[in-house]
Amino acid sequence: MAQDAYRPSFSLAGAVDLESLKHKAEAQMGEDGGAPAAGGYVIDVTEASFEAMVNSSNTFPVLLLVWMQDDQRFFDVARALARMVTALNGGMQLARIDGASNPQIVQALRVQGVPALFALVGGRPIPLLQGMPSEAELTQLEETLLPQVVAMAQQSGVTGTAPFVGDASADASGATDEAAEPAEPAIPAGHETAHALAAAGQYDQAAAEYAKLVERDPHDAEAARQRALCLLLARNGQSDVRVVRAAAAERVDDVQAQLDVADVDMIGGQISDAFGRLLDFIAVPAHREHLAVVRERLVEYFAIPEASDPRVKAARQRLMTLMY
Repeated sequence: MAQDAYRPSFSLAGAVDLESLKHKAEAQMGEDGGAPAAGGYVIDVTEASFEAMVNSSNTFPVLLLVWMQDDQRFFDVARALARMVTALNGGMQLARIDGASNPQIVQALRVQGVPALFALVGGRPIPLLQGMPSEAELTQLEETLLPQVVAMAQQSGVTGTAPFVGDASADASGATDEAAEPAEPAIPAGHETAHALAAAGQYDQAAAEYAKLVERDPHDAEAARQRALCLLLARNGQSDVRVVRAAAAERVDDVQAQLDVADVDMIGGQISDAFGRLLDFIAVPAHREHLAVVRERLVEYFAIPEASDPRVKAARQRLMTLMY
């Protein structure tokens, strides 16, 4: 967007912003009157998880919103952006960071005021907007700029699919029909801690929490699925896709290189490719010594799609054949 189209931005200076105090939300995020909650293709980041989020833009494009999460003036913009990203169905992730709580990030990005919006592709931030947008600017963002970012990412080899963390809330997706049937809880009971860690990009810790849930209830398919997703993202969610694929092509007998590229395939939604790559690998007699580690990875992958997915059934059958 052209610089002269921006409206006046809100100060992030050290002085108390009396205007923001007038609009301060008393409710917590996700509650009535509070900021729209993260979930689905929307995550919240802090200075601690910011680097991981930037690295993930090597796998899929990220839309970064710098906002004030307790200021009601920004809630409609956050909802609109969540709706746009959700409509892309994994083509992009929305990451939100609170400008007041993370001043070092604000300084690093040279943000003069909030809201500020950036696209990240391959770790590189691209300024899109600064200041409160008009309806026309939001329309331009949705219809022109975001498709351009996705196309740019694909041309750069950033072709992965953004992870879906839990269920997007009605607030984030823009649904406001009070007459609709009550939605199912976005987060299963007992999953709250693990979900919060995953939403913050702390995938190792989230996987450990989900593992506890699976140990407690081996029939908790959602916990098993989310654990597998978190392990996947912890291992290779930040990897450079091009480097991983080049390594796998060069080292065809290296089990770790093949496991890494299968991870990249899974993150990118190329499930059949991931299954086929690992099954083809252990089908080679010289690779039989790696059967146990490959089997373990495949069993982990099998938890991610629906149990009825025909790709899972076919891969399980072939794995059994190769094992026996």
